[in-house]
Amino acid sequence: MATEVEIDDSLYSRQRYVLGDGAMQRMAKASVLLYGVGGLGIEIGKNIVLAGIKSLTVQDPNISSTLDLGTQFFLREEDVQKQRTRAEASVPRLSELNPYVSIHTLTTPLNDSTDLQYLKQYQCVIVTELPHSIQVKVNSFCRTSEIQFISADVYGLFCGAFCDFGDSFEVADPNGEEPKEVFIANVTKENPGVVTCLDNKMHGFETDDTVTFREVTGMTKLNNMQCKIKVKSPYAFSICDTSGEEFAPYISGGICTQVKIGKTVTSECLEKQLMKPDILITDFSKLELPISTHAGFTALHKFIESHGHLPNTWCSEDAGKMLTIVSEMKGQGMFQESGDISEEVIRLLSYTCRGSFLPLCAALGGIVAQEALKAITGKFTPLKQWLYLDAVDVLNKDDGENTQLFQAKGDRYDQLRICVGENILQKLQQLKLFMVGCGAIGCEMLKNYALMGVATQEQGQITITDNDLIEKSNLNRQFLFRPQHIRQPKSTTAAQAVRQINSGIRIEPQQHKVCVQTEKTVYPDSFFERHDIIVNALDNVEARRYVDMRCVTAQRSLLESGTMGTKGHTQVIVAHLTESYGSQRDPPDEEVPYCTLKSFPANIEHCIQWARDKFESSFTQKPNAFNKFWTANTDTTAVIERLSRSDPVDGAVQASKLLVFRPKDWASCVHIGRLKFEKYFNHKAKHLLHAFPLDTKISDGSPFWQSPKRPPTPIEFDAGNPMHLQFVIATAHLYADNNKITIPKPIDEQEIQKILLGVKVSPFVPSNKKIEVDETKTGNKEEVLSTDELEIAGSRIQSVLSSTDHVKALEKMMPANFEKDDDSNGHIDFITAAANLRGSMYQIETADRLRIKRIAGRIVPAIATTTAAVSGLISVELVKVVQGQPIEKYRNCFLNLALPVFLFSEPGPAERTVVKEGITFTNWDRWDIEGNPDFTLQNLLDKLKEKVGSEVTFVGHGTKIVYTTFMPGHRKRLPDKLTKLLKAKPGDVYMDLVVSFESMDDEDVGGPPIRYFFRL
Repeated sequence: MATEVEIDDSLYSRQRYVLGDGAMQRMAKASVLLYGVGGLGIEIGKNIVLAGIKSLTVQDPNISSTLDLGTQFFLREEDVQKQRTRAEASVPRLSELNPYVSIHTLTTPLNDSTDLQYLKQYQCVIVTELPHSIQVKVNSFCRTSEIQFISADVYGLFCGAFCDFGDSFEVADPNGEEPKEVFIANVTKENPGVVTCLDNKMHGFETDDTVTFREVTGMTKLNNMQCKIKVKSPYAFSICDTSGEEFAPYISGGICTQVKIGKTVTSECLEKQLMKPDILITDFSKLELPISTHAGFTALHKFIESHGHLPNTWCSEDAGKMLTIVSEMKGQGMFQESGDISEEVIRLLSYTCRGSFLPLCAALGGIVAQEALKAITGKFTPLKQWLYLDAVDVLNKDDGENTQLFQAKGDRYDQLRICVGENILQKLQQLKLFMVGCGAIGCEMLKNYALMGVATQEQGQITITDNDLIEKSNLNRQFLFRPQHIRQPKSTTAAQAVRQINSGIRIEPQQHKVCVQTEKTVYPDSFFERHDIIVNALDNVEARRYVDMRCVTAQRSLLESGTMGTKGHTQVIVAHLTESYGSQRDPPDEEVPYCTLKSFPANIEHCIQWARDKFESSFTQKPNAFNKFWTANTDTTAVIERLSRSDPVDGAVQASKLLVFRPKDWASCVHIGRLKFEKYFNHKAKHLLHAFPLDTKISDGSPFWQSPKRPPTPIEFDAGNPMHLQFVIATAHLYADNNKITIPKPIDEQEIQKILLGVKVSPFVPSNKKIEVDETKTGNKEEVLSTDELEIAGSRIQSVLSSTDHVKALEKMMPANFEKDDDSNGHIDFITAAANLRGSMYQIETADRLRIKRIAGRIVPAIATTTAAVSGLISVELVKVVQGQPIEKYRNCFLNLALPVFLFSEPGPAERTVVKEGITFTNWDRWDIEGNPDFTLQNLLDKLKEKVGSEVTFVGHGTKIVYTTFMPGHRKRLPDKLTKLLKAKPGDVYMDLVVSFESMDDEDVGGPPIRYFFRL
């Protein structure tokens, strides 16, 4: 039996959330062959090495050339000078990416005379830059040897990939999504039975999903039963025939859970698929393009077979020959059922095929690497069977008429020059670009920019900023970083790394956060305005919205992209042309009621949030409050006197409790851990059952304890139960850290058992403490302290201060700052144990540590393949923005590599607001008004009325109301100078104002932002 391979969680943590432990184990035993490490091949290799397979063999007989330097980021000029093969030059740099992957080199060619027996040692074979005739031969061998086969290529402005995983490929998890789960309100007794969701919550299921049931009362036959469903509405679905006698009438409760069902995928061989391709459609506005590209690629290989070389660059004669080949193939019956073939696509492929558009290498490299991981693991649905992408919209038609602009010059930019021409290349080299963030997407972007020659001329400049330091977990997907870079700044390290790819790049790294705090100092509007384009490489929505707002204010275009696991998005935001990022808003996340978290959890997520809140309250907020209290109240005698007079002192009661119960040594910490166990998991349950016995009824006569409310069961502490002991140890660990107490290393569990024997646990005593059951109430209610509580607090403080060790008792505590990635600090141990114990108390299914860590740490699942694909696709849009293309040429994209799905769409136009007939504006517009030292509020209103023809009803600056017609006193301000009203300071050049105008209906209409220039 094969032993499990140990996975380094600190390196692969975010990837494990995407792929799962089973897939990670299979990858760690898998060997892959990659043939061809040009621009596309090295992208594929980089991504699967980062993913963590067992071994990769790189096979490539080609000698490194200057042409390769434009797409192959692991080749250097010295490799070209020393005539190293691409494989020999690349492997040492590939090896640096992941110490757990063995990388081997082959420099022999793969041709008609090659004995393919050596392929049998690999689970997956990926080929690039091979003739179709050789691909067919390799594919045939792989099919008979049960080896998964992938081929891919980039030719000019087009790229394509093909997958063949055999006649019967088992997919264990088609989509990688967490199974959906809903609470049941009712199940009808009919054929078929209809299930309605509780509280009109949407189920999210699809027709033909398989579900199972548990905890159903009445119709118990359903429990543990699996059914295929048919969706009737977002809140209801039908199941099996429930009309029979074996199905008793539904009474209450029940949870319906989606069951993940694997599937078998069937593929055809390459030889058949070349004739009748099964192509994934990605852009429904270009339905003819995929089959046209397929025909072009097939013709291209036939052209090479006939002429021994690729068609010449922008050569009409060779393009004509390509069209002839396509016509002949159609005459032989090929592509007959696939739709019309575009002559323009065939010509553009012929014109540009000697080049290689770098963004397509990046995009396809991520996609193909993910297909390779599917081949190895059986995780996610494979591509069926062709995918073609293009970047034809980057071409400028006017440039295309001058073919000299596209001819090679013998430098590193020839592959790009052939595709887009000299004019666009020059614009890229002179670009001023500001990128926010240097994490996973940022690293990929910078690599793309270096290869494309962005900001390599004197007028050009890339400015990057990131205030984060490199952590070990970053290395799995932020490929510019190496182990020796850990704890170094991301921005400076990334800048150094891309200079090695292209020494000519002009890049300035910074370590500031782009936020309100740096808005006036580091990143004012003038900073944004001196850049041509802004790029987001961020991982949270709030930061994205802020940068978007700054771009709108500065009227600068923004490239936005992001990933979550196998999902990704790109959005191109063009000033004055498209809607901005902030134009669309996702619905807000549904908040869990306070009473649910506090007393009535319904699922493990509620338990995890409760445990996370307990961590913050006990080990962060209370120690902070303790320190704050004793810093503010240094006169302890005065505090005691005030409390003795029942005079409240803010925070005194809590500070007194922490003071008197403060542990002095490790044994005291263990003691507290044991008492907390009793309080949280035994007494809490008894208190709830005392307040609401199991037979409690609510006002309408129905049971209080009905779904989703679950009655708790008190847990009796068992020192032999690993989960019980983990909670005590983790809690003791955290209290020890808070109080600067030395923790034994290693922790001796036998010694813990001895300490626990001496802990006296008080029996449960019912209290009158109110339990909140109203789901609309929050937990932010201020507690009113009684006279007795104040006096007791004073007595506690007095008793501690009169003791011999009172000085130590008043020492500052050390609050815990939650850190999910340090397994030695006990943070995730505490939350895992606390959440699962609470789940057990409420008969809720527990979760493994990895899942709890992801939820509690709010970790965004991430994998290098998606990041590479997204960075490539948004880099295509960069070239279009630089050209100033019309809106119909741009493409936003949503992708999910797990399915796989790619949805390209034209961005929405900037929405227009009508001030009055003939006067409109978008969110990009701004009206500038030139002032002077004597300019008054009346002058401003007159200027605006002259522009619009309507009275101004409101003028605001930030949160300040400068003028409004609703306040009669404001008319007295009309003669006042704006410098006075706006409180202009020396150095202020302008201020942005908000205005509204009188309209025909009752409501005023807002105008665009007004930028008033003082001109002092």
